[in-house]
Amino acid sequence: MKKVYCTLFVLHLIVGLGAMAGGIAAILNPQAPLGMPATALKYGPFSDFLIPGIILFIVIGCSNMASAAAILFKTKFQGYLSGFAGGALAFWIFIQCILLFAIHFLHILFFIIGVIQLILAAILAFHHHLFPTDIIIRLFNRIKEKTNQN
Repeated sequence: MKKVYCTLFVLHLIVGLGAMAGGIAAILNPQAPLGMPATALKYGPFSDFLIPGIILFIVIGCSNMASAAAILFKTKFQGYLSGFAGGALAFWIFIQCILLFAIHFLHILFFIIGVIQLILAAILAFHHHLFPTDIIIRLFNRIKEKTNQN
């Protein structure tokens, strides 16, 4: 389990810091954050990067930093926070590809990171018997008991 915690902590820290930096860049310069022109948003509902930057900073950046802190301080809800952060990242990348009408290497990389975060969060949830994994564990135990009785 130590490898799961360490991997999740590093992934959350990298994604969180990167998303906060990217979000700040988009908030401070919504027309061309980090050199990305606002014309790249021509297929989406936004005319500049202000709203996406705020979402990136708060939802992706803050949730990943909160998840890293939850792992660092060993809170009971690590699995939930990591699952939310990973799911939000994967969803964010999916929506970003649709809005930009493009897929680049970094999209694929960060989508995979989000999926890895989700998988590791599920492992944590099973390890700590968090809802709904506790129901699945009890169900499998009942099935196992019934098969052992026969």
